[in-house]
Amino acid sequence: MRWQDKGYLLTLNKYNENSAIAEFFTENNGKVSGVIFGATSKKIKNYLLIGNKFHLNFNFKQDAKLGYFKVEIDEANTPIYLDNKKKLYCIIYTMNIVKILTVENQENKTIYQLLSNFFVLLDNDNWLTNFILWELNFFKSIGYDIDFKNYVKNIIVDGDEKFIVESTNKIIPNFLINNNINPNNEKDIINGFKIVGEFLDKSILKPNSINFPLSRLELGNLIKQI
Repeated sequence: MRWQDKGYLLTLNKYNENSAIAEFFTENNGKVSGVIFGATSKKIKNYLLIGNKFHLNFNFKQDAKLGYFKVEIDEANTPIYLDNKKKLYCIIYTMNIVKILTVENQENKTIYQLLSNFFVLLDNDNWLTNFILWELNFFKSIGYDIDFKNYVKNIIVDGDEKFIVESTNKIIPNFLINNNINPNNEKDIINGFKIVGEFLDKSILKPNSINFPLSRLELGNLIKQI
C-alpha cells in the first residue's frame, strides 16, 4: 500500500542508530505511524520537530509491522516559537493531546483543519484565549461537547455580569459562556484554562484511564506567570 498526503508531526522516537518512528496526523489518512529511515542525518533531522507540517510518501508492506515514510518539509511551524516557552509548550501539548485522543488510520478532516487553525491562532494577540476555545472545539470534534451555559446562572456584581455554577458557586469566566475572545483580565484566562483542564480530566481522560498530560501542567505553570 502506498499513498501521498500532508500531515503534522505528533511524535518522534528513536528506532535505531539512524532511524526514528514518527507519528503524523494527516489530512486524508488520520493518525499514522511509521519509520523514517535516515532521520538522524543532517539533511532532515533539523526540521523533524513536533508540530511541523510535511509532505508524506507512505509505503506499507503487509508482512511488515510498520510502514515507512519519506518526508519533505511543507511548513516549519515550530522553529518560529523556540524562544517563546508558552507557545512552545502549547505546541507540544496540542500535538500530545491529538496523539492520545485520536485513533489510528481514521480520517478526520475536522481535526486536521483544527491543527491548521491552531498555528494561525498562535500569531494572534489573544492567542491564549483563542487556544482555550480551540481546546473545547477539539474535544467537541471527538465527541465530548460542553456548553457552560447549561450549568450557570448569571448575577450582577458591582455592575458587572458574572456567571456562577449554582451547585458550587464556582465562577465561570465570561469568555467561556459567550465565546468572547476578550476576557476581562488575566485572572479570567488562568481560571478558564483551569476549568477546561478539569473538564478534560474528569470527563475525557479518567473515564478512559488516560493520564493527564504533563505538557498541559507545564503550560499551566507558565500561564500562571502572565
